[in-house]
Amino acid sequence: MVIVIHQSSSTQNAMFYNEKKVVQKKALFFKSGNTPTINPFAGTKHDRLNILKDIENGNARVKKKGLHISLNPTVADLVKLGDTGIRSEIGNLMDHLGYGNQPFFVFKHTDLDRTHFHIVSTRIDCQTGKKIKDTYEKEKVQRFIKSIEQKYDLTKERNQAQSNLKFSAGSRNLKQNLESLFYQLNQIDSVSNKQLYNKSLELFNVEVRRSGRGHVVLITDGNGNPVRYPIRLSELEERPRSYVSVKAGQEIQSTWPAIDKFELAQWARDVNRLIEKSKDSNLEINHFIEKRKKQKRIR
Repeated sequence: MVIVIHQSSSTQNAMFYNEKKVVQKKALFFKSGNTPTINPFAGTKHDRLNILKDIENGNARVKKKGLHISLNPTVADLVKLGDTGIRSEIGNLMDHLGYGNQPFFVFKHTDLDRTHFHIVSTRIDCQTGKKIKDTYEKEKVQRFIKSIEQKYDLTKERNQAQSNLKFSAGSRNLKQNLESLFYQLNQIDSVSNKQLYNKSLELFNVEVRRSGRGHVVLITDGNGNPVRYPIRLSELEERPRSYVSVKAGQEIQSTWPAIDKFELAQWARDVNRLIEKSKDSNLEINHFIEKRKKQKRIR
């Protein structure tokens, strides 16, 4: 069992990401809790978002209000718990982290080889309007994982290839893992311009270069030498925000101020945290990814 709390400052982005997967038939509405209506999934995505935004609007001081958690059971975990057990343990997880009274929505994703679940809620307390304390969240998650592993006699599964975001010539599931890296970096506020984004990518042996009217993504040996065949950026669903285009071949031009030492220090701190997370054996990096080969076979 792998549980990841994502760095998401935008509740809307987290909600609409999952809603988009439902529209694409790559995810299902799975569970909701503490909502004002019995079946909030009968309404629109804006109705569901407004349940959380109405709470958040009462606190303008907190910047990162969104709560976005992914729960990634192994195949054996799914067999032992089933949907009923997963629903129950998601409720227990919310209680354990201090969000037991919060409205939340759960989406069951089926677009990967392994079924996984996404939980979207808010960090603003629906009763007090204050931010719910999030200290020691990582430790709390690990204690929860250990408790359910003991409760259901689950077998720990380790996959070193999926626990390190640093790419190499032998990296598997390349498109999926690149999209995961881009998604993670897109959530880091301190990666605020193209220069810092490129420096962040270099730490993972990834480089984006112009090719013709667009861009390609390259895996390098750490010294700028490509070691894999390039992938066109247009083939990826999740892309670096610094390379979003207005139209094909036309890159958004933004004028950024010079990077001061404080901004550079913030960038180094936040990217180092991402690197440490990627080294953690409990980090499942195949999130928010389209399984294109599987789709092509189905078509």
